[in-house]
Amino acid sequence: MSVLDRLSSGTMYLICGVIVAFVAVVCVIFMVRAWRAGKAIGMDTARMRQAVTASATFSILPSVGILLGVIALSGSLGIPWPWLRLSVIGALHYETQVAQAAAEQLGGTLSGESMTANAFATIAFLMSICIMWGMILTTLFGKKYLARLSRGGENKAGSEKPSFGDKAMTAMFIGMVSAYLGSYIGAYISGAGRFTLKGDWLPLLTALVSALSMAGFTALSEKKNMRWLDGFSVAASMLLGMAAAVLASL
Repeated sequence: MSVLDRLSSGTMYLICGVIVAFVAVVCVIFMVRAWRAGKAIGMDTARMRQAVTASATFSILPSVGILLGVIALSGSLGIPWPWLRLSVIGALHYETQVAQAAAEQLGGTLSGESMTANAFATIAFLMSICIMWGMILTTLFGKKYLARLSRGGENKAGSEKPSFGDKAMTAMFIGMVSAYLGSYIGAYISGAGRFTLKGDWLPLLTALVSALSMAGFTALSEKKNMRWLDGFSVAASMLLGMAAAVLASL
């Protein structure tokens, strides 16, 4: 039996499946408790349903890309491990980059033909150890951070000055977007001599189409009083961005 066959064995499915099932049960428990808590404090049921619908649409579209990531990684790491990583805590761009970098440092490539037991153990260890700090820092400092956000959100009466929570969230979002766009722009500048539309331009084109789509939905929501678009604008913008990427790749 090859290493790839062992990575897709029943034992691996059992181990990873139990963890995924546990996380799924925890999610259902928290969802039920959140709904009951919302009802207990008198939240509008229609608004709660709108939040659930928006969250569902926002989750379904990214899951398509995640599924493609599982399929792409299954050729070198088997199906259970990528399924576990991308179902619980992993991110598509993170998992693929770390796995590829680890394989290159071991002197090979991320492929099923060159995969060994030692290589998989190293790749799996790095994929896990490098992403665990978010959980650790949240456990140690999350309570204090949330308390600071709550205090910062209590603006003085009549004050239009943004709170600390607003500033922190805005800064985090801008930093995240800048990091991604910066990497794409950097790839274009470093490879300007071999610049092609289907290569370096594709992520920038996707981001541009998504941003313009979001701006259009926001304008319709605010100026045309089409508030029902708020629950679908993010998901629809992502869909339009992916569609633009597909058309540009033809």
